[in-house]
Amino acid sequence: MRSFWLWFVLLSAALLLAVLQENADGDESARRMLFSALLLAAYFAAPLLRRKPAALTALLCGAAVFAAIALWPSDGQGHKPYPLLVFALLAGKAAYRLPGGYAVIVGAFSLAGAAAPAILGEPGYPPLFLLLFAIAFGIVANLAGTMIGERDEATARSEALLSEYRLMKRRLATSEEEARQDERTQVAREIHDSVGHKLTALMMQIEMHRLSAEAESKEMLAELKVLAKESLEETRSAVKTLNEEEGGGLAAILRLLRKLEAESLMRIEFTVKDGALTAPLVPAQSIAIYRALQEALTNAMRHGVGREAKISFEAPGGGSVFRFEVTNPVKQGGAFFEGFGLRGMRERIKETGGQLEVSSFAEVFIVRGTYSLSSKSSVISTEKIEGN
Repeated sequence: MRSFWLWFVLLSAALLLAVLQENADGDESARRMLFSALLLAAYFAAPLLRRKPAALTALLCGAAVFAAIALWPSDGQGHKPYPLLVFALLAGKAAYRLPGGYAVIVGAFSLAGAAAPAILGEPGYPPLFLLLFAIAFGIVANLAGTMIGERDEATARSEALLSEYRLMKRRLATSEEEARQDERTQVAREIHDSVGHKLTALMMQIEMHRLSAEAESKEMLAELKVLAKESLEETRSAVKTLNEEEGGGLAAILRLLRKLEAESLMRIEFTVKDGALTAPLVPAQSIAIYRALQEALTNAMRHGVGREAKISFEAPGGGSVFRFEVTNPVKQGGAFFEGFGLRGMRERIKETGGQLEVSSFAEVFIVRGTYSLSSKSSVISTEKIEGN
């Protein structure tokens, strides 16, 4: 887009100087202003036809005709630099945006517009000068086109390599995750088969001795049994934790953000306010928040503008409420509907005792989740989560 405005400013400046050079009054001045406006309007509409080379060629050829009419010499002096600069800019625009054959057509129209006064017997540029200028311009345009083509090919190769690198990195991360989970499962199985069985046998032995022991020893054996039972429960809890997949918590969220910034080139602003890190969330809620952030950032990449997002965690009210929010810019006036991903996100948050709000306001898409941590209903829902 910057190149368009650069060309537009150069063309406007050259056209203005070319018109000011002509000492025209009355109807002739009005004619020059009219066709100058048509020329600028045609050039301004060129980006709309960028994907239609035939239509863009016709538009630029029309612009060359408008330029020839607007800059037709009137004072008997035809050797002026600014009209030639206007035609050169039109031909350069065609060489930059159009395939070779189409660009030659626009170049021929521009050359004809510059040579028309001399051909019709009016003061103008010498034909030999225009021929040499056209040859030199064609050589430069061909070299520039070759350089642009090589740049585009290099960019395509770089994007292909980057895509392969991201794919390989994702596969490597998946393999590492699977290997880590297999190792955790193996460790959990070994603990369950060795320590768990031995603690169970120890409890049985203690109970047998307690039943046949004297009254003085029964109390001590009962305490030993309680300790053994607690150790067995802690062992089972550790085994259960090892068997669970990693999917929540701040560490997992930070890994997700680093991955998106590195692989998808997203700009993410992550803000953690007072009390958010110490909010008493249960594991199921942490996993639900992680999945919600994952889905929201995926939507930001697919449907957002600028590949940027803002994430904030906060626990206002002395930690009685935990709130997370994801915002990203979207196109103005773009309607949205809740697809499968948003519905699944809402259901997951609801199942873990929270609420999810999805809205779009002032070119910003907002996903906001809230957990009430101190209310009685939240405590009941948390107990259900932990009991499942």
